[in-house]
Order: sequence, then C-alpha cells, then structure tokens
Amino acid sequence: MTQVPELELKDILLSNSSFGPNEIAIISNRICNDYSQFPNLRDVTQVLESQTERSPATSVRLGVCQYMIGNYAAAIETLANADGGALAYFYQGKSQFALNNFEKAIEAYDSAQKAGYNADQCQIAVAEVKRQSKDLTTAMSILDNMFGPVEQTAEYLYQRGATIAAMSDNPDEVCKLYERAVELEDTHPGALFGLALENDRRGNDEKAMELYQRAAAAFPANVGALLNLGLLYEDHDQYERAARCYDRILESFPTHERALLYRTDAVASMDEHYDHEREKMRQQIASVMGISIAQFELSVRSRNCLQKMGIFTLGDLCKVSEMELLNSKNFGETSLIEIREMMSNKGLMIGQFAHQKDAEEEPVDTSHLSPEEQVLLDRPISDLNLSVRARKCMTRLGLTTIGELLRKSMDDLLECKNFGVTSLTEVREKLDQAGLKLRGE
Repeated sequence: MTQVPELELKDILLSNSSFGPNEIAIISNRICNDYSQFPNLRDVTQVLESQTERSPATSVRLGVCQYMIGNYAAAIETLANADGGALAYFYQGKSQFALNNFEKAIEAYDSAQKAGYNADQCQIAVAEVKRQSKDLTTAMSILDNMFGPVEQTAEYLYQRGATIAAMSDNPDEVCKLYERAVELEDTHPGALFGLALENDRRGNDEKAMELYQRAAAAFPANVGALLNLGLLYEDHDQYERAARCYDRILESFPTHERALLYRTDAVASMDEHYDHEREKMRQQIASVMGISIAQFELSVRSRNCLQKMGIFTLGDLCKVSEMELLNSKNFGETSLIEIREMMSNKGLMIGQFAHQKDAEEEPVDTSHLSPEEQVLLDRPISDLNLSVRARKCMTRLGLTTIGELLRKSMDDLLECKNFGVTSLTEVREKLDQAGLKLRGE
C-alpha cells in the first residue's frame, strides 16, 4: 500500500480544501510533535495577511492562524469580517476569552452554537468562561446539566476538575478527574498542567517537572505550564532551559510582563551560574597549584635547583618557562624530563602561565580623604547599593571592597562583560556620593 505523504502546514492553510476542527487539530498536533513547525505557521499567517483581497473562507483560516500564534485582537477583527460561520464565531469566542472579554466570549460561543458548531463544545467553553469570571455556581450548573458521551471527553473532565478545584479543597477528586482526562487524551494541556500543579504544591518536583514538560509540549501551550516549568528549571540551576520556556511565551505574547521579568532573571542567573562554576574551577586549580614540591619524590639535584630559583609549589613551576629552568646552574635535560612528568601527573605544564605577567596595581592615594572616608575603603561594595548588573560585574572582577574598586580605572571596568556606560555612570555616581573616585579621575 502506497503511503500518502503528510501535507505541510502551508498546504493545509493555503489550499482551497476544507478547513475545520479536524484540520486545526492536525496543525496543533504537528507543532506539538515538532515545535520547529511553529515558525512555518507564523510565515503562513504573514502570507495570508499580505493578501489584499481575501475570500470569507480565507479570512476564517487567517483568523484561526492569528489566534494560534497569540494575536487575539487581530483574530477577532479578521473573524468578525469572515463568513459568519460557526467556526468563525467559535474562534472569536476563544480569542475574546484569551483577552478576558468574558461577556463577548459568551456571545460568540452562543452564536457559534446557533450557527451549527458542536453544542457540547460550546457549552463547555461557556462553563470555562464562567469559571474564569468567578461565577463558579453557573459553571458547575452547566457541567452538571451535560449528559451522554461528552461526559467521557478529556475537555469535559478537565473543566469539571478545574471548577471543583476553584470551588473547594478536594485535591483527590480533582486529581482523579485530571488523571482520567489524561488517560483519554495524553496531550491535554489543561489536565497535564492541573496534575503538574498538584504535584508541585506537594513538593513532588520530579513528577511535576515531567507533567509540566508534557503540558508545555502541547500546542497552543499552557502559559502557566511554561512559567512554572521555567521556575522549576531555575530551581535546578537549568537557566538556559528556563529562558527557552519564557521565550516560548514571548513568541506569542511579546509584552507578557512575567515572562519578560523571569527571562531577564534567568539570563542574569546564567551569567552568575557561569561565574560560580568558573570560580569553583579556579579554586580547584588554585588548590592544585598550591601543592608543595616537597611532596614529590624528585632527585636531589632537581630539588636543590628549584629551591635556589625560589620555586616551592606547582604554581611556581607554571609561571617559569622551560628555558628559564635550563638556564639555571646544574639544571639539565634529565631534571627537566623529571619535572615535566611530575607536572603532567597533576594535569599541569611547566610555564603554562608564564605569559601572564601580573601588573602591579597603582596604589590609591588616600591622603586627601578624611578619616571617615578612609574607613569606607574597607567596606564591602554591597554598601554602594549597586544594580544587579553592576554587582555581577564587580563579582566577575573579583572585587569585594570599595578600596579594591578604587584601584580600577574606567577602562578596567568597561572591559568587563556586560559592563557598559550606564553601569559606569552608576558606579561613579555612587562613589561621588561618598566623596570617592576611580583610579585616574
């Protein structure tokens, strides 16, 4: 039997074939299984938007696309000028609901039902609106008065669970409803998010993360799932993953305040985490370089030559070149080979830091400072109340006291990653308030 190739998103959306709930489900599942398809949906939306003359049916496709990429206001306008059919009304309702226009959402759902859209789906959608608008009694009444096969659908079970969760403290019943919904539809974003939230509240981080990941993989994804998943990633020092969660939200909602705030923090934490790891590595290297040469079984000749050169630790050997060793009296190739092997066993090399010449810092002239101002030099930099970015730069530079900061020039600070003119101005203003200045000013 010949396998029919899958249609691309553009073929589904730009063709003159039928377009309804089944096609929308195909698009959602395609992006759910492969999120790299999302830019294709956005591209197709732009193609449809660029068409100056659109048929009413094409306007429906465009409006649904605008809803799916999160452009709800545009979706409402487009669908209001579409074919006046059931699908157009239903997605007007979903778009109005997304914008918290609850009364208009209910009007659109009612119109969709009158136009022939599935009555059960319309009623469930109205129940969701009522729940979100805090009219819990009406929401539950709508669900209680629905009978038949709809009661065994994932969406009905999820909405019932969410309504009970909002009305009472009965997490066991809520979880059972969510679990039943996931059994029927293992990609249902709402039910997965609800289960994740319950596990999150109970401290089951591992299970919560798995459920949040599954909820976030759905399309359109649950924004709450992406936010909470990002926070869980941050709790586990996975800042890059956290930032990607917030980016997913910002792709559809560029001005989402919490996503913008959380992303900023995640990126800043990435830098801070990198700094911590780098500092940890530096400390590990420093501990090795501080090992005394006396601990190693070197020949008497080699040991005496090193002592005469003032070399007592592995770190000292990292700062001299092989040529400098060979130029020392009585130090020959045999000793060099012996020391090479000793250094290699510790993952080091002779002279690997010989090119680094520590420049002596100019002393800070404190003669013009009052006794009170001179006391400030030993105070921690945190006393300056700098911004997060400026503080992180101080950490990268290894500065802990105000006196250490004063040994740096403007150019020294500007060479630090992410330290720009704005941060420099801030530092100078804080120092000026204390009667202090950077080196060279």
